[in-house]
Amino acid sequence: MTARVLPRRPAVRLTELGFGAAQGGNLYRGTSDDEFAAAVDAAWAAGIRYFDTAPHYGLGLSERRLGAALRSRPRDEYVVSTKVGRLLVPSPETAGERDSEGFDVPADLRRVWDFSRDGVRRSLEASLERTGLDRVDVVYLHDPDEHWEQAATEAVPALVELRDQGVIGAIGAGMNQSAMLARFVQETDIDVVMCAGRYTLLEQGALDDLLPAAQARGVGVVIAGVYNSGLLARDQPPADAVYNYQQAPPELIERARRIAAVCQAYGVTLPQAALAFVRRHPAVVSTVVGVRDAAQVTETLRRSDADVPEQLWAALRDAELLGG
Repeated sequence: MTARVLPRRPAVRLTELGFGAAQGGNLYRGTSDDEFAAAVDAAWAAGIRYFDTAPHYGLGLSERRLGAALRSRPRDEYVVSTKVGRLLVPSPETAGERDSEGFDVPADLRRVWDFSRDGVRRSLEASLERTGLDRVDVVYLHDPDEHWEQAATEAVPALVELRDQGVIGAIGAGMNQSAMLARFVQETDIDVVMCAGRYTLLEQGALDDLLPAAQARGVGVVIAGVYNSGLLARDQPPADAVYNYQQAPPELIERARRIAAVCQAYGVTLPQAALAFVRRHPAVVSTVVGVRDAAQVTETLRRSDADVPEQLWAALRDAELLGG
């Protein structure tokens, strides 16, 4: 599988398709250790060498599972990214409950926002302990939407220091918006951003701010949320489709169905077109797709390998279903 270097950090190479490990943290429902390990095995066999996780995913479960699945493999052959900004602290008072943020795990820990220098270092140390790996290659600030000041003035300099020491290979930010990511690109010394849901076949808001800024500054863009939380994940979007982690509005479902109809006319499915579209932008270095088991890896690879005709994009623009 093709890998692309980060323009500012050429030693860091991301495969064009990345493995999103949120489901390894039991996102929405339980996943067994064996199912997740089989997903990593299938991804590895297909040439995927970029794996993304975070403490937030299952209160550390995703990091533990990913580390276990990768630990026996040659360390220089793969790239792991994790995130900082949420410290996990003991929560004995809720240990008998389930996590309230979408992961089917016991709530014996709680998340505490912390983008301080000390918080960043403590978070990274805890991630290394959970994964059992000797290093993390890419570290993102995770959802700093309400924490710009501390993230920009404390967290980024702390990560720059670790990068300059060779502790980590590249630094960045990951968010579900593009405007603040563009600000990080323009105002701080980051190498890569992960943009979830704001540059997809359904919506291209990142074309107005993030993508031109990233190109101008040589910052790599990793696209996540390519299916907009599920709305673009099926050939025909259902009436109960999810968008941005909640029920999709009827008008967006109708728009997705119109896009699907044009795709079908050109012999491709909606998910195939969704994956192909984001890769076309020159600033995009990788697309991370969340997978739960080997079957989902196989399906993602099948979609990724589809031959999507160039004429499709013009047809979607003519139908006023695609911007940019």
